[in-house]
Amino acid sequence: MIVASILLILVAAVLLVAGLADGSSILLVVSIAASLLAAVALVVGARQAAATRAAAERSQSEADRGCGRADRQPGGFMLSGQPVPPPIDHGGTGWRQPPGPPVVVSELVVDDEPAAQTVSPVEAARLAQLDRAVWVVDAHPRYHLAGCARLLGEPEPLPVAEAIDLGFTPCSHCAPVAALLIEEGRIASGGAGA
Repeated sequence: MIVASILLILVAAVLLVAGLADGSSILLVVSIAASLLAAVALVVGARQAAATRAAAERSQSEADRGCGRADRQPGGFMLSGQPVPPPIDHGGTGWRQPPGPPVVVSELVVDDEPAAQTVSPVEAARLAQLDRAVWVVDAHPRYHLAGCARLLGEPEPLPVAEAIDLGFTPCSHCAPVAALLIEEGRIASGGAGA
């Protein structure tokens, strides 16, 4: 179609020059008609090219996903009689997991678990520098001071920086963040930063 439109444009140009040189209005009208046909041919050709390109992209994306034949590998490579492993379920996390059911990590919530104490980024940075121990209980998300009434189960000591790295959060009941930072002299007992 593009070749036909180029030829029509050339014919229209020749007819236009001839019509102007000869003073023939018929040649000028035919030149305009050839120009219009060239425009239609260009539009039709562009639409056909776009449809062909979209079909090629669609078939390539289906091949990349392993759709279609059972012996087609993702990426479009054919295997000769080898079974194709099922796709890996990412569990909606965006990262790869080993084959099998997706690994689900969830925080165990206990009815009598205290809320987490709010920690500012400055306090978190100061806590990470401390070499003090806090108390944690396996399968409970909070870390506590030694005398906390909410410290249930079999507590074990853990450095506060390690407890934070492991995902434990401070207990709002015993407020270990403020107590540890005050004991270390990192904040004044009135709560202002030192």
